[in-house]
Amino acid sequence: MPTARDRLVAAAFELFAGQGYDATTVDEIAAKAGTGRSTFFRHFPTKDDVVLPDHEALLHRVDERLATASPAGREVALREAAGVVLAHYLAEGETARARYRLASTVPAIRDREIASVQRYVRLFAQHVHRWLDTEPDGPLRAELVASSVVIAHNHVLRQWLRGDVDDAATTRALVDRALDHALAVLRGPVTDGGPTIVITGSDRDVEQVVRDVREALGRS
Repeated sequence: MPTARDRLVAAAFELFAGQGYDATTVDEIAAKAGTGRSTFFRHFPTKDDVVLPDHEALLHRVDERLATASPAGREVALREAAGVVLAHYLAEGETARARYRLASTVPAIRDREIASVQRYVRLFAQHVHRWLDTEPDGPLRAELVASSVVIAHNHVLRQWLRGDVDDAATTRALVDRALDHALAVLRGPVTDGGPTIVITGSDRDVEQVVRDVREALGRS
């Protein structure tokens, strides 16, 4: 049986589709959902919030998953954390797609969604910094990984929201593939693992030898 929150969301989107976002009032949404104004505001601080996903709950679930990750399991944790968000949108189905269409025409909704993206980036970054900050270029790599994971997820999610990709299985596979690219920085710089050989003469001083070695390493 739908909860009061579910009924309010369904009523809001139906009214928005029929008469437009700006023309719809909170009282109309509450009445259509069979609740009162006070019930609406128990669930949603503003009319904008009835449109948006429950980002607080999603961020909490993402945080919980990343907090339990071991160093060896951090890549899996990042994939599963992104999967938490993707699964929520896929479960919403047409509601998520209606929200996407609404955000394209209502600046207040679009701005709120853009701001929410940065909250996910900051949360991912918080955990990735914990894993990488002591490694070479760790702080930089942490910021790159956090941003890349969110960008990769959202790139594919938008395809699904637009209807370019329709089924959930394909969408999940595309996100997984996109995360392959995003997580490359997590694994560190790629090297061939081979030795660097520097040949120098006995007539060269130590400082010149050091410069030769540095130059060779820079080329390798």
